[in-house]
Amino acid sequence: MATNKAKAKAKAPKDRPRPRRQPETLRLRQLTPSFTATDLQRSDVLGFVIGDEWRENGELAGCEIHAGAATFMLGQDDFKKGRDRQKGLGTRVWCHTAQDLDRLAAEIKARGGVLDQEPQDMPWGDRVFMISDPDGFKLTFVQAR
Repeated sequence: MATNKAKAKAKAPKDRPRPRRQPETLRLRQLTPSFTATDLQRSDVLGFVIGDEWRENGELAGCEIHAGAATFMLGQDDFKKGRDRQKGLGTRVWCHTAQDLDRLAAEIKARGGVLDQEPQDMPWGDRVFMISDPDGFKLTFVQAR
C-alpha cells in the first residue's frame, strides 16, 4: 500500500505549472510607488503606518508608509526643481480595500483630509472615493461590492 508521500510524488508531474510563455514576460511580486513630498510631516492624512525612516543631517529625508500589504515610499523634496512645482499631475493610484469605505473616508476627513469626491457607488458596482494628498498626488479608494 502506497504512503501519502508516495502518492504525492506520483501526482507531482501533473501538478507542475505550465511552461512560461516565451519570450518571458515581466512578473512582479510587489509594487512600491514612491512620491516626493513637500512636507513629510504633514503628508499622512490617510492614516498609514510609518515604517522605516531615513535621515540626512538629522532631518527626516524619507520614509516607508504601510497600509495592510501595500507599501509606499515618501521622500522629502529638496526643491532643486522649484518649491512651487506641481506634483502628481497625470498620476492616480487605485487602492483596493475590503474596509468600509464610508468609515475610512470619515476617518480621513477627521484627520484633516479633504476628499475630491465623496464615497459613491459606481455603475460597475464598486464604491469609491477620491482624494489628493497634500502634494496633489491622486488616490482612488475602491471597495468591491
